Amino acid sequence: MRLDRLADRVILLRPSISLATAADPPQAGGPRPLLFVEGEPADFDTPEFVKEAARQALREGWTKYGPTGGLPELKDCIRQKLSDENGLVYGPDEVVVTVGAKQAIFNALMALCNPGEEVLIPAPYWTSYPEQVRLVGGTTRILRTDGPSWRLTPGRLAEALSPKSRVLILNNPANPTGVVYTREELTALATVVERADLWVIADEIYEKYVYDGRAFTAFASLGPEIQQRTVTVNGVSKAFAMTGWRLGYAAGPASLIRAMTLVQGHSTSCANVMTQRATMAALRGGQESVQTMVAAFQQRRDLMVNGLNRIDGIHCPRPEGALYVFPDVSRLLEGGSVGAPLRTSVELARYLLEEAGVAVVPGEAFGAERAMRMVIAVPPEQIEEALVRMESCLQRRIAR
Repeated sequence: MRLDRLADRVILLRPSISLATAADPPQAGGPRPLLFVEGEPADFDTPEFVKEAARQALREGWTKYGPTGGLPELKDCIRQKLSDENGLVYGPDEVVVTVGAKQAIFNALMALCNPGEEVLIPAPYWTSYPEQVRLVGGTTRILRTDGPSWRLTPGRLAEALSPKSRVLILNNPANPTGVVYTREELTALATVVERADLWVIADEIYEKYVYDGRAFTAFASLGPEIQQRTVTVNGVSKAFAMTGWRLGYAAGPASLIRAMTLVQGHSTSCANVMTQRATMAALRGGQESVQTMVAAFQQRRDLMVNGLNRIDGIHCPRPEGALYVFPDVSRLLEGGSVGAPLRTSVELARYLLEEAGVAVVPGEAFGAERAMRMVIAVPPEQIEEALVRMESCLQRRIAR
């Protein structure tokens, strides 16, 4: 027996390169690395009232197993949030609490996809979507969209359909592009979804991060028929700077939620009970901390977009939401520059790390080779220093 033989499903998985460009330190004597990689509020902490709720939970003995699908009190808070903020009404058996939003997506795919059935994923996409589909035995069908708008259109969705199409994953606001779909755009997509009898996994974890006065629309809010074929995924990681607490949730039809809970019961069981109690406080508390972060990140977005667009060879659209910019770097990959050519976004990311000490995520990770992703949720002074370093580094490569 070969003890080093692993299952095919693991061997075929591709590692996330979201952190790979920052995994190795720059060369000795190089600049201090500035990280624009992890999608979390870097300099905002979890609100103090949420931390105190966790401490109180510990004092009260909330340290035992809880129900697999979540504490009933927390599920009530989630239902209230969905009703008040999104106009969605769910029963107690239509909500499940998960270990982060990522687990909610995985559980939904496990419950919905048989081997060989297709999951439609608009590109650019979050790196884990295709790998989760691969893990559950589904088939990924990538739907290419065009920059700089990067919007999935009804025509593109209809073109991609086949008899095996089962699920559409729709991320709104979108990581990495910052696209925020209007209600009219979502309604047009919903028409195709209904006609094709698709399920929709609506990943809405960046719901709070919309800029310039835009409105967010939950996909399931488009009507009763759409709500019955949608699993809404959300959580508190981004909105309350709670990425390390690992708390997400999903809402959908009771039969699907039961299946997702069954999957969870044989993997992680319940989410951390202390975290669930803290999340109740977050959802019941005020939105002041969220509003503060949104205002700060909008300013930082503008700082970064304006600075990147001053660098020869980079074109950066202004994202409408989420925590990222996704500039086009085609000119930097087209030759006509001094030094060894940079042929791929991975090579560009490595160059920026080694020569400028700036860690970005190559567009290849998101299915968009001629782009790169940078997080805007970092201190302004870090953005300013990175822009200076990048401009100095890259201007040497552009042929004059």
